[in-house]
Parts: sequence; C-alpha cells; structure tokens
Amino acid sequence: MLSTSAPIPEHDQSEIRLMGLILMQSMSIGLAVGIFNAELWIDLNDPMVNGVTYSMAAFAVQGLAYYLFKMFFQQGMDEKARLAAMERERRNRYRTMEVNFDSRRQDMEMRMQEAQLEAELKWMEDNPGKTPPWVQQRMTQPPSNYSDFIPNTSIEEKTPINLGLDFNEDKPKRVRGSDGKFKKKE
Repeated sequence: MLSTSAPIPEHDQSEIRLMGLILMQSMSIGLAVGIFNAELWIDLNDPMVNGVTYSMAAFAVQGLAYYLFKMFFQQGMDEKARLAAMERERRNRYRTMEVNFDSRRQDMEMRMQEAQLEAELKWMEDNPGKTPPWVQQRMTQPPSNYSDFIPNTSIEEKTPINLGLDFNEDKPKRVRGSDGKFKKKE
C-alpha cells in the first residue's frame, strides 16, 4: 500500500500511466472483438472495412472511458496531489525555519561567549598581575560538604531476621582427624 506522506517518484508515475494506457487499449480492443464476434454491429464481408470500423469503435470506447476517468477520478487525484504538495512544502518550510532558528541560536551563543571573553581579556589588560575575581571566587569557595544530605532522623536499631543461618553465633568447631574425616562428638 502506498503511503500518502511519501511522494511517488516521477519514473514510477510514468510507468503507472503507461500500464493504465496499455490496459485501457487492451480492454477496448477486446470489447470491439467481442462485439464483432457476437455479430452485434456491422459485419461486412470486406476485412479492411471491418478493421477500420472496429478500430473506430475501440477508439470511441477508449475516448468514452478517458472522459469518464477525467470526470470522476482525475479531479480527486489532482486534489490529493495538490494537498500532498502543500503538505510537503509546509514541512520543508518548517524544517528550514528550524535550521534557521538553530543557526541563529548558535550564532547568538557564540557572540555571547565572544563578548564574555572580550570582557575578561579587557579586565586582565586593565589589571595586570591580579587574579581575576571569577577565578578567585572559585578558589575561595568552601569545598562541597556531602554531610548536608544525611537525614536528621535517628536510625533505629533493628534486629535482623533469622532465616535459619546465624553466622555470629559461636558454635563448637568440629575437629578433623588425621585421615581428614570429622571426629564424632563425644
């Protein structure tokens, strides 16, 4: 199924039109041959006159089909194509506006950084040998103290849950014999 958001390439549109033309001609000739075979229309003994007559009939059928196509389908297809072109143009304009905005924002940030650097350089030229205040401020700031993040509530002592193993309990150790086997308790 074709997506309405992606335009059909011109090459593919040309192939679709050509296949439609071939299909319409085949149907027109088939209709003319069917009429001739059913003897519904002029059937003369002269094959040349019959050929010209039925080619004119095929042309008339094809012309009528073309007119009906234009009348019923072409206007809707043109409207869809126009709306798709408008949507594509709107997306392209929006994308261009986004690129322009990003470019302007980056230019503004660069100008701000350049102005800040110029101001710092001017201060350094006016005050040779002195430490700039922004550097001195960083040097004199107290180190961050993470103890501010410790909650002030008291911590309750909780006894651990006994799950059958207690590693803190003193148990008599089992002693191994010279053969490496545990000795039996006495």
